[in-house]
Amino acid sequence: MTRLLVGPFNRVEGDLEVQLDIDDGRVRSAQVNATLYRGFEQILRDHPPLDALVYAPRVCGICSVSQSVAASRALAALAGVQAPHNGLVATNLMAATENLADHLSHFYLFFMPDFVRPLYAERPWYAAAVARYTPHSGSQQRLALAARKRWLDLIGTLGGKWPHTGSVHPGGSTRAIDPAERLRLLTRVREFRQFLETELFAAPLQRIADLGSEDELWAWYAEAPEHGDLRHFLRIVLDAGLEHLGQGPGLYLSYGAYPQEDGALTFARGLWDSVLDQALPLELDSIREDACHAWLDDRGGPLHPAQGITEPDPDKPAAYTWNKAPRLGGRVLETGAIARQLISAQPLLRQAVARCGGSVYTRLLARLLELARVVPLMESWLLALRPAEPYYVACELPDEGSAVGLTEAARGALGHWLRVEQGRIASYQIIAPTTWNFSPRDAQGIPGALEQALEGAPVRPGERTPVAVQHIVRSFDPCMVCTVH
Repeated sequence: MTRLLVGPFNRVEGDLEVQLDIDDGRVRSAQVNATLYRGFEQILRDHPPLDALVYAPRVCGICSVSQSVAASRALAALAGVQAPHNGLVATNLMAATENLADHLSHFYLFFMPDFVRPLYAERPWYAAAVARYTPHSGSQQRLALAARKRWLDLIGTLGGKWPHTGSVHPGGSTRAIDPAERLRLLTRVREFRQFLETELFAAPLQRIADLGSEDELWAWYAEAPEHGDLRHFLRIVLDAGLEHLGQGPGLYLSYGAYPQEDGALTFARGLWDSVLDQALPLELDSIREDACHAWLDDRGGPLHPAQGITEPDPDKPAAYTWNKAPRLGGRVLETGAIARQLISAQPLLRQAVARCGGSVYTRLLARLLELARVVPLMESWLLALRPAEPYYVACELPDEGSAVGLTEAARGALGHWLRVEQGRIASYQIIAPTTWNFSPRDAQGIPGALEQALEGAPVRPGERTPVAVQHIVRSFDPCMVCTVH
């Protein structure tokens, strides 16, 4: 058995190392190390509660709206305030814009460039991949960057700027949209739709969103195998063995996304258990964070985040990461677009996961399906804005209390747990999506989701950065700065 340290990873947000034990050309076990400590949970202590709206978005520069939404929801729950219709819609639009921008970046800029590596030079799709996805010069990379730039203009109009948008508050959005601005926003959304329908899918969004089975997916693929980047990805999936690569733990979590005025969620909250093949209710009280293998004080044992402690202990002997190990009822789970689409009953993805499990193929497919499903929703949300009505209501925060704010970032379930005492933040605990997905072993020695997914990955002779490991890591789209917040 040999040991290999892989990292730091390029095209990953933040610092990541993975230690692999390799036996007979396969990964036998893995340890995932988030190498940087940032300490936002400590920074936020003793601040006035509204300061969370300034500090929490700085946790990350690429999902800052998601952090703003989680913080504002915790504060709204503390104050007992409900955003008005327009404020709710505007916040959903900003969150969706950021999430879809991340899906686009992940596919074109982070994931697909791995297939222009020379080791794939003999594959029949290689020349097309080089022409399309080579960093800086690939045709699709250039088009995607231009589309992303114009897409993020939506947040500039809705929230004033991006990242670290300041308009998301407990009482809604402080940036009202006039009728002329709404028309410009609709134009941007329809431009983005045109990019997706022309370049990514080479098909109407509704056609992709309505795919109800893998048979329908592959029949659609066979209609024009050379047309569109989704078909190009599917061709690589079949040839490179991505269907079953990177098996996750089989339990999926979503806090639910894009709430509506009546309290319903556009994408449902809950769990998906692949063994039982069914959705299950989510019990937040069952969450515990285990710091046994983190460079953090764990003398209190596994704690619910409402009672969580984040105190560095850099010399702890058994530790190998700055990431805690969150568990739900003691179980390891995975979160992300794959969880959202499974729990919201997307039939194609449920069938694909039933056949292939949580894999490189199904994680990427879920994100692309989400693009097709959410853009039409955003058009309907823009049309539902009521220009003459308020976007924001003022509220008073109590001097004592506790609350939680939940949302879905692009990478999955994001939660902020807040406690206020004497008008100051006494505790602020964050569990980010990559905290779940890249967690270390817990006190029982059970590996986290990525650590499990890496087991069995092939390692070619002489590889120092195994390409299969790269594919698996990128399929989770890690955000390590959120992980170590």
